[in-house]
Amino acid sequence: MLGSLLPGLDHLQNIHPLVVHFPIALLTVAAPIYIVAAIVRRESWAWTGLWMLTLGTIGAAAAVATGLYGAEGVMVAVSVRSNLLEPHRNVMVGVLALSVVLSAWALIGRPLPIRGRFVFLALMVVLIAMLARGADYGARMVYDYNAGGYACGQPIDFTH
Repeated sequence: MLGSLLPGLDHLQNIHPLVVHFPIALLTVAAPIYIVAAIVRRESWAWTGLWMLTLGTIGAAAAVATGLYGAEGVMVAVSVRSNLLEPHRNVMVGVLALSVVLSAWALIGRPLPIRGRFVFLALMVVLIAMLARGADYGARMVYDYNAGGYACGQPIDFTH
């Protein structure tokens, strides 16, 4: 049934590619919104940054969970696994950890922490750099090694 609504699902090894794009977008946009909010001193922009950071962190948790769950089934060579999949996993777990810390910090000092504001903003930039590095590992697996394509030429059974 789901395959008829979203036929691309039949070509995935796991659902990880469906969820990764939300945290990438939300976390990437949260940083510049927070920076602009701090510069122009607009609390409404800071609230937008907080929402994006928080939702991006929730999305990152889903992405990491689905990635960890699906990692063993990704059909790539051992060298790709050690040179791309493992670094991708490690960086993205770090992204999740940092985004959890930043979200908690932002929620405590909502919408934008006053104490340590510049450190907070600098860490938001670090978060985006880490996210970009981890996403690059993932993209190389998909585009260079077809890590997201058919599993043994068979559609995935999403009923289990």
